[in-house]
Amino acid sequence: MSGRIRKAVFPVAGLGTRFLPATKNTPKEMLPIVDKPLVQYAAEEAIAAGCDELIFVTSSSKRAIIADHFDKNYELEAELERRGKTGLLAMVRGVVPEGVACVYVRQPEALGLGHAVLCAAPVVEGDPFAVLLADDLIDGGARSCLEQMVAVHERHGGSVIAVEEVDPADTEKYGIVQVEAVDERIGRIRGIVEKPRPDEAPSNLAVVGRYILSPRIMQLLRETPRGAGGEIQLTDAIARLLEEEPVYAYRFEGRRYDCGSKLGYLEANVDFALKHPQLGEPFRALLRARCEGGGEVRTPVAAPGMAAGSGRRG
Repeated sequence: MSGRIRKAVFPVAGLGTRFLPATKNTPKEMLPIVDKPLVQYAAEEAIAAGCDELIFVTSSSKRAIIADHFDKNYELEAELERRGKTGLLAMVRGVVPEGVACVYVRQPEALGLGHAVLCAAPVVEGDPFAVLLADDLIDGGARSCLEQMVAVHERHGGSVIAVEEVDPADTEKYGIVQVEAVDERIGRIRGIVEKPRPDEAPSNLAVVGRYILSPRIMQLLRETPRGAGGEIQLTDAIARLLEEEPVYAYRFEGRRYDCGSKLGYLEANVDFALKHPQLGEPFRALLRARCEGGGEVRTPVAAPGMAAGSGRRG
């Protein structure tokens, strides 16, 4: 199974209960990291990897805020154009580049990640596709995590799953794989288990929120009974898939932030703010002042085209 990865699935139907009350009416995927929502980072990663069809799996209990974000906003664009805000106008129009399509499908019941992926079957059936979990924010540096995975897929074929080493005491939080080494960062998966106890885990290689999957996974998901938590587990379907086709684990280059947790979310905001082209230096000064015992931090003079303290790119 090989071929260009054109379609990317974003399961965004979760309730985000760990961030209540912020997520009472706002999807957790719309929580911002500095000045962009999590889901936009994931969409940009997919587009950079060559995907031109973005499939968002939503739920009826959520407002259309994600669809609104990726849609045109004629009133905003007209106002920015009238004011001569060309930089901001280009930013808004560039949220979805030309040639990229967004598709929205509903997950009628909260039956787990496997079920959410299955809901996208009418759109992706017959093609290999990517799955990106937006609350796993991955900074891949020069090449995004999904770009790296696409290269592995083109070289080896098969399905590809992103993994990272975790503390052996934390295996109960993840799907854990057993691999046969192919090279330094790639292993063929020989076993996968959902959230094993540390004394039962086959390794400390944990599955994280990036997948390239064979179209065969859809039929296997249809046949997969409910598993842990009474949900249809993607891990269970992958366990069956690797009996039929090669499935590779890839230890990606980069840093993952677990933005499904409050601490991971805060950590991501700090690190991305420090790298921000306008905010980086004043934010570093702010942190230094706080760490050195407080005191007044003076607001820096705004750069040309940037309102003081706005933190927005112009």
